[in-house]
Amino acid sequence: MPCKLLLAALVCIWLQRCEAGRQMPKLSDKKLCADSECSHPILIARALQDYYPGDCRFIPIRQGQLVYVYAMLKDRGNLFWAGSVQDSYYGQQEARVGHFPSSVVEETHPLMPATTEVKTTKWDFYCH
Repeated sequence: MPCKLLLAALVCIWLQRCEAGRQMPKLSDKKLCADSECSHPILIARALQDYYPGDCRFIPIRQGQLVYVYAMLKDRGNLFWAGSVQDSYYGQQEARVGHFPSSVVEETHPLMPATTEVKTTKWDFYCH
């Protein structure tokens, strides 16, 4: 009996590790950024509504939060952007870059023009 419990525990641990890092389908083949590494924010936006992500490629957003936008996915009518949420209290939320629908935010402050077209890679849609 102890061997069966140990085997079941090992299988659970193995399944969790398989889920931790996986390639997800691409949302786009290209993105628009301020620079070739997409390291500078394009604009600051404010969330119009709460957004609850469907999978790990996306970030949760609460109404009123500020979002720093780093990339705009180019295919499919610019429906998704990539950015990071700024919480109302510094350090309250771990900074994480992810995707979200552009329709849940409104642009508040343009920072840099998104004129550099960059190809997306598998790491743009990899779940950690």
